[in-house]
Amino acid sequence: MPIREISHRISLVFMLTLAAALLLLGRAETYVFDNARQIVTDMAAPLLEIASRPVAAARRVVERTDEYAYVFDENERLRAENLRLMAWKDTALKLESKVQRYEALLNVQIDPSINYVSGRVVSDNGGPFVDTVIVNAGREQGVKSGDAVIDTDGLIGRIVSSGEKAARVLLLTDLNSRLPVVIEPGHYKAVLAGDNTDWPRLEYLLSTSSAAPGDRVVTSGDGGLIPPGLPIGLVIQTSDGYLRVQSFANREQLDYVRVLKYEFPVDVPRQDPPAALTGPAIVSPPAPPPVVVPTGEPVKPKPAAQKPKPAAAVKPVTPAKPATTGVGVTTMEPVADPDEDEPGAPPPPSEIVPNDIVTGTGTGGTE
Repeated sequence: MPIREISHRISLVFMLTLAAALLLLGRAETYVFDNARQIVTDMAAPLLEIASRPVAAARRVVERTDEYAYVFDENERLRAENLRLMAWKDTALKLESKVQRYEALLNVQIDPSINYVSGRVVSDNGGPFVDTVIVNAGREQGVKSGDAVIDTDGLIGRIVSSGEKAARVLLLTDLNSRLPVVIEPGHYKAVLAGDNTDWPRLEYLLSTSSAAPGDRVVTSGDGGLIPPGLPIGLVIQTSDGYLRVQSFANREQLDYVRVLKYEFPVDVPRQDPPAALTGPAIVSPPAPPPVVVPTGEPVKPKPAAQKPKPAAAVKPVTPAKPATTGVGVTTMEPVADPDEDEPGAPPPPSEIVPNDIVTGTGTGGTE
């Protein structure tokens, strides 16, 4: 222990002495120390360069390791972001498709006065004996039985029953569907009858009509149930010889539809003819003043003038037979006519014999 303490004290004294000497020498001869420092630096530079290369390599390895770890984390983050973007892409594509269908649905030209309700086909009840679909619009939206239903291409059917929030649509291809139509441009009227095929048949078409494949078929509006002019399809001729209709609407792509709330006009406003056709106005004469009876008795209407009877044919007068009386006065007695009326009936004025034809003592003279 004493030896160790002595060595420590000697070392401390030596170091203090050396430090003081260096300080004194540095202040006295500065350039000497600068040169010495520079020489040491030049000698140590190659060694330091050689020693720094493994350190730099190790540093690059550490940095690459950190980069690899960061790339892994970044890859995981990008994967998650890509999944989110793909979900947004699907949503955007769906919205774009929906907007396109809405735009196409709005491009269907209908009468501006006809209101409508938009809905979506939520169920397809097609089968071998029935061809109907269900839309998510009902009585709450004003949908009622008989309303026409159209999609982006044209008429697809009509409402046959409606609930509070849904309604059933009878398609044109159903066996029970009958619809009055018009074939353009000839304006030939017919009835479009479904028969559970993809092409409903045209019935009750005049044999003299010149309807041909390719003619356009629209609704006629007869009956007031469905508005006129709604596009349906084109005329085609099948192998069975019947004229049928290829619908514009695609049965397999029904999605968004419109239910037309069409009201047939029943109150037609009166329209007077133009003045050029009516001529001058006819003024009625004023009514005669009422007859006032002082006594308050009602005025009896005058009897209607009787129509004069035609004059009766004058019958020839049979000469009277002379009769001799006791006083010598000859009188004329009329001879009964077989065509004469019953006795007691007054003779007509034309058959009365004047008094002056009876002679005797009369003043009219002899016969």
